Amino acid sequence: MNLRSIDLNLLVILDALLDEAHVSRAAQRLNLSQPAVSSALQRCRHLFGDDLLERGRGGMLRTARGEALRAPLKSVLAGIQGLTGPKDVPLQEIERTVRIVTADLPACIMTGPLLETLRQSAPGITVIIQPWHGSGAAVSALINGDTDLAISVFVSEPDDIMRVTLLQETYVVAMRKGHPAQGHLDLETWLAWPHVIVSGRGDQRTPVDVQLATMGLSRRVGLVVPTFQLVPDLLMRTDFLALLPSHSFAWQKDGSLVSATPPIAVDGFPLHLAWHRRQTSDQVLSHVTSTIRQIFRGIAAG
Repeated sequence: MNLRSIDLNLLVILDALLDEAHVSRAAQRLNLSQPAVSSALQRCRHLFGDDLLERGRGGMLRTARGEALRAPLKSVLAGIQGLTGPKDVPLQEIERTVRIVTADLPACIMTGPLLETLRQSAPGITVIIQPWHGSGAAVSALINGDTDLAISVFVSEPDDIMRVTLLQETYVVAMRKGHPAQGHLDLETWLAWPHVIVSGRGDQRTPVDVQLATMGLSRRVGLVVPTFQLVPDLLMRTDFLALLPSHSFAWQKDGSLVSATPPIAVDGFPLHLAWHRRQTSDQVLSHVTSTIRQIFRGIAAG
């Protein structure tokens, strides 16, 4: 391939096409006409010797080659932008969208303080909190450029994914104020009441249940819910118990719930913030990342 024959603007259009998998949406995103983007797609197909996008049920689908091009194409464009782009400009003057994928609990804790800080430091930044589909999907979204930052527990990740630990989480047993188990939660009492489990996949069995099984014990699962946001109201209305991350429990301010130390050792977890290596020098993401880390340092210290 003759590099001198490649129009870099063509790669910018291809990046949008592969993201959107839709000619009209890519054209709108790039502020170009649909015929111009369609023509660019044909040139890209010739350049790469592949259809890149093909007709499928309900719209266009990326081919295997098109899917494989997404991450390296973004890295190439980020490198070019770093070489040719303007030096850092005042954050107050920047208009930008930052996409963050996270589960509901970190989102509830973080989003308000993040927006308050950005309103002062970088009011042109718009934050999009994207839905959570698991840590594997979050890593894929970072690689493909479908998201900018991810907050989760990342046990292992590709070399191109950078991460920092926001805090080390532990668990408490949460219950309504005035619950019969309040003040004397031993193992027998803990197992006597039904439990609420949070599982995005609807699992009734968790590592805690495996741990109990090795002790010859079991607990009764009274309810499984997909998000932590549902738990406080359920606990206030019932005699259910729930294991909640301690920092999320501290976030409950009205005193309607009380907590106790679990009667068995329950492993905690580190909460991570992750991004793709190609965005390490991005001024806006560096600012948002720094702000998020500062927020969680305050939570951990509180």
